Amino acid sequence: MDVDVKNHRYYLNRELSWLQFNRRVLQEAVDPNNPLLEKLKFLAITSSNLDEFFMIRVAGLKHQKENGVKRRDIANMTPEEQLEAISDTCQRLVARQYRYLKMILKELETEGLYFIRPEDASPRQMKWLDDYFEREIFPVVTPMAVDSSHPFPFLASKSLNIALLLERNERDMTLDEENDIDVKTAIVPVPSVLPRIVRLPDNPENPSRHDFMFLEQVLCHFAARLFIGFDLLEARPFRITRDADLNLDEEDAQDLVVEVEKQLKKRQRGEAVRLEYERGTSRFMRRFMTSEMNLGSEDMYEIDGPLDVTAFFSFCGIKGYDNLRYPEAHPHRPWSMIQLSKDGRKNIFDMIREKDLLVHLPYESFDDSVVNFVASAASDPNVLAIKQTLYRVSSSSPIIQALEKAAQNGKQVTVLMEVKARFDEANNILMARRLEKAGAHVIYGLVGLKTHSKCTLVIRREKDGIRRYVHVATGNYNASTAKLYTDLGIFTCNDRFGSDASAFFNLLSGYSDPPIWDSFIVAPINLCQRCMELIDREIHFALQGEPAHMIAKMNSLLDKEIIAKLYEASRAGVKIELIVRGICVIIPGIPGVSDNITVRSLVGRFLEHSRVFWFANGGREELYIGSADWMPRNLNDRVELMIPVKDPDICRRLKNMIDLELADNQKAHIMQSDGSWRKFIAPENKVAAQARFQKLAEQRDREDEMTLAQKMEPYVPVFGKHE
Repeated sequence: MDVDVKNHRYYLNRELSWLQFNRRVLQEAVDPNNPLLEKLKFLAITSSNLDEFFMIRVAGLKHQKENGVKRRDIANMTPEEQLEAISDTCQRLVARQYRYLKMILKELETEGLYFIRPEDASPRQMKWLDDYFEREIFPVVTPMAVDSSHPFPFLASKSLNIALLLERNERDMTLDEENDIDVKTAIVPVPSVLPRIVRLPDNPENPSRHDFMFLEQVLCHFAARLFIGFDLLEARPFRITRDADLNLDEEDAQDLVVEVEKQLKKRQRGEAVRLEYERGTSRFMRRFMTSEMNLGSEDMYEIDGPLDVTAFFSFCGIKGYDNLRYPEAHPHRPWSMIQLSKDGRKNIFDMIREKDLLVHLPYESFDDSVVNFVASAASDPNVLAIKQTLYRVSSSSPIIQALEKAAQNGKQVTVLMEVKARFDEANNILMARRLEKAGAHVIYGLVGLKTHSKCTLVIRREKDGIRRYVHVATGNYNASTAKLYTDLGIFTCNDRFGSDASAFFNLLSGYSDPPIWDSFIVAPINLCQRCMELIDREIHFALQGEPAHMIAKMNSLLDKEIIAKLYEASRAGVKIELIVRGICVIIPGIPGVSDNITVRSLVGRFLEHSRVFWFANGGREELYIGSADWMPRNLNDRVELMIPVKDPDICRRLKNMIDLELADNQKAHIMQSDGSWRKFIAPENKVAAQARFQKLAEQRDREDEMTLAQKMEPYVPVFGKHE
């Protein structure tokens, strides 16, 4: 039977797929495996994710709608149809989020943590709040009248504000004024310089109970003091989300950095795309809140609880409640390095020269591996040059410090700093200027392309000549996210990789035409083509009646050409196992189309971020890692890098890793044939991949410290075939 594998019926909408991902994150808030404060943190993550979704994705669709764009997407939806579906889905998602919040807050009360409103406060607490308002809040608050002489103020994106309805006190009114009563409106921004969650003094008679209150509730209660001579009729918090996408004209920009900085100033002033307001807000106040904003009813979100629950991020770190959080997890020394440093004398270049190294973040240490690599290169007198791509770096980056030191030590330092990395633009510009000041050569990205690859090249003079050391990774050179994201990195001094790395950096920094790559697979040059070829090869084996199997792990799967090829492979009999954390528009289990495709998403303590691709290849397994998801932007509009894994030990470790993730029955969500997701938590024979990886890293560290006699003691391996 002929099947049109590009028919829109076989594809999901990108935006609705992302919202399904955020719902999977939200589901962790009711996962019984998660400690209470971690459940609360997942609620905050859900809110943070939604903020970015509205600022970028919804804003983009609104622009398309306003410009009359009718083009249909991969699922045959117009921008207007997508906005309607998004609003409906988000309204239900937010309602679910606040139902979960009420459940969690109730559970927190059993632990002695209470969130109360002013009307629930004791006289003693009210006296303290009165003093706190006068001492801490009143001096920093700026009440703003809104009338014919005071236009509606501009309110920054994601800022919390209070709308007020006021009426002149009757006792202060003249007879003429009494006959001409009218109400006044005002805005009071909630000061972001003060803690959003206010901890009230403990009651000595009940020391196990701790009460908290939201700052906006305190402000609403005492707001009348800000408007002497007026009675307060209504005070309601609200929050506006604005378009935050940058509109860069790269072709005509004489200086890309200046253009990015110019656009950053406009980000907070973008058009409003969403309004959140407290349940019970009057219709009059809702109209007032949206003054001069082009918002429809579908952009209004009535919130049954505190607005902006990202405030709980800080609360989740409350001292004295470690039992309500995950057990502490620390990165451990990479297993590859433990194996090669038994004599305690080898530096990282000695180790790489002896054998390729694999690092599995966040279970293994970023500092011991990547930072050590760059810092060692910076101080090693035999190192001549360091070249590196940087996409997102932390503000106190040890990588930046090492590169500065290298440049100051007279080494040739070349850095491609991507200044278009969304929401990291300002920090990346700052870091780039630091490097320039130290004497490094900085390239500010390429026109029309974002450089998303993760690669470092160190050129070192040794006894037998010049040697090139290469690091390629799936994640950013960011010490902060290296503790939160699961990523992979490989160190090698293989000549073929070294030659490709040199050509790669020449391509980025000069006018060099793309070479004939030996090992590197580079987007937008040949990565998409190579992925299609690898799938085609499995199709060939299937059609020959031989076993055909592939596993692909990534963050997002959206590219229509690749999905069509996967459908073709499924129909040919190729077994396809996909591990996709976020957006996934392929639909598994469609009879005659995707019977041989399964899709799972792992959502847990750490953010799954690595990209791994395994192909059975007729029994001659091939494995790749890379920086790119299978999305049009990664394959066509970014500089991405994928490499084959050559070392047999590393291949075995990576295959065991993805086998364990495919066996996970605690944190895995499985996509159904209708595009929905289900999470199954097995009551027995539990397999939680992230927890096992963490235990394995700890176990290896302990083994490294054991005496020979201890190592000889028999034990039963915990992880069986997986490691």
